[in-house]
Amino acid sequence: MDASYPALGFVQLIRAARDYPRRWLVPAAVVALATLAFAVFRPATWQASQALIVRNEAIGGREEPGSFERAEQMKAVQDTIVELSKSRGVLRAALVEVGPPEDATGSTAAWPSARDVADLRDAIALAPPKGAEFGTTEVFYLVVKDHDPSRAVALADALCDQLETRFQKMRDTKAKSMIGELTNAVRLARIDLDESTGRLSAIEKEIGPDLAELRMLNDATNGDSTLRRTAGEIATELREARGGHATSRELLALLEQAQKDQGQLLAAPNQLLDSQPALRRLKDGLVDAQIQTAQLKGRMSDEHPLVQAARESEKEIGRHLHHELGIALRGVRADLRLTSDRIHLLEERLAEVTGRLERLAELRTPYANQVAELVHRTSLLQQSEQQLSQARASQASAAETNLISRIDTPDTGTKPLGPGRAIIALCGVAGGLFIGLGVLLMTVPPAPATRPVGASEVFAPVAAPAVEPSRPVVPVVPASAPVAMPEYVWPTAAVGSLASALGKLSRNGHDATKV
Repeated sequence: MDASYPALGFVQLIRAARDYPRRWLVPAAVVALATLAFAVFRPATWQASQALIVRNEAIGGREEPGSFERAEQMKAVQDTIVELSKSRGVLRAALVEVGPPEDATGSTAAWPSARDVADLRDAIALAPPKGAEFGTTEVFYLVVKDHDPSRAVALADALCDQLETRFQKMRDTKAKSMIGELTNAVRLARIDLDESTGRLSAIEKEIGPDLAELRMLNDATNGDSTLRRTAGEIATELREARGGHATSRELLALLEQAQKDQGQLLAAPNQLLDSQPALRRLKDGLVDAQIQTAQLKGRMSDEHPLVQAARESEKEIGRHLHHELGIALRGVRADLRLTSDRIHLLEERLAEVTGRLERLAELRTPYANQVAELVHRTSLLQQSEQQLSQARASQASAAETNLISRIDTPDTGTKPLGPGRAIIALCGVAGGLFIGLGVLLMTVPPAPATRPVGASEVFAPVAAPAVEPSRPVVPVVPASAPVAMPEYVWPTAAVGSLASALGKLSRNGHDATKV
């Protein structure tokens, strides 16, 4: 029958381990031996790291050639490279280039298999430098894990070669797609431009000789045109002609009245007679003669020869004036006819010029719209041709240059990944001891206990009870005999410590705990 123990402390745990050595030695030995075997036969894992740098295309860059304009653009390129590195084609081509490992079993005719490709996909990674993330730096690392360091380096080189090749092919495919799309865009833009040019040519043919005037009207920087200035000059001449015609009509009426009464002529203003200089001089002479006659009458009688001579001179001037009035009437009537004809001609010319201006005004809006459409479609064609040229240049550069560059050569370092064999063995021994103690704690039966038992009481010899003379003496219980207690308290503190220790062991020595 198993011995019972009260709430286990350190001393009680040592006593239980001494009483039941197999319960903890066997699990500890099994775990330690398994961990030691794992440490001895476990293949080392080496990691080859290749530093890479990526740049942007130098064609079409608005800033420094080869630099990324935005961090998002750099991150997009790096994410594309990450996806390419995980693609089946890149991984398979790299495995074919390197070949199967030396310890490969089975036929190599089907190399590489889908399992080999999947294993390589799990063994590689692309990561930014420590403390950085994609999109903040142009440098990133290709990491390859393998059990053979030289094979890890070869795989890193092969993967870099395949990445460069596939990235060039992807750029070439992308450029070909862009070229096809942009070629179609250029063709459509040229068709639209030809249509706009035809419509504009039709409008210009309809305008005819006034095309220059329409272009000047459409030009916002030019404030006036020849046709508009001509219309203004004609309007000015028409106003002057109408004013002269009105003056001639007044003069004609005055001369007709003066033919009947010369006193009307003497009362006419000199401005009205500006067109008749002879009549004006006769008028002034008649006025002078009348003044002289009046002066002579004031000093002499009417029969005086000087008075008679003055009267005769006045009458002679009056006859000349009457004769001149007839001539002036004929001249004024002829001038009225000429002025009327000139006014009619000016009105016709003004109406013609005004009609041309109105027609140009009607055509100005569609002409301006057509010119704007032509300019816009011309710019679209130029932009499409420029983009097409850049796409062709990008396709040409994809076959000659690569945007991914290597920095130095792959490096595996001096030590493999993970802990060494000594550390694994030490973790196995410690884990075996913890597991053995756990098995011991779980297999020790509970015992009743009413009070805590000290170490002095557990290991002290038990005194023999007092006996009556009529009964046999009970032998003394040895110190090594187990002491039964009336009540048992489960060792929760010890179990918690054991669980915490097992958790740390599983985190630090996961390889040992797997075994």
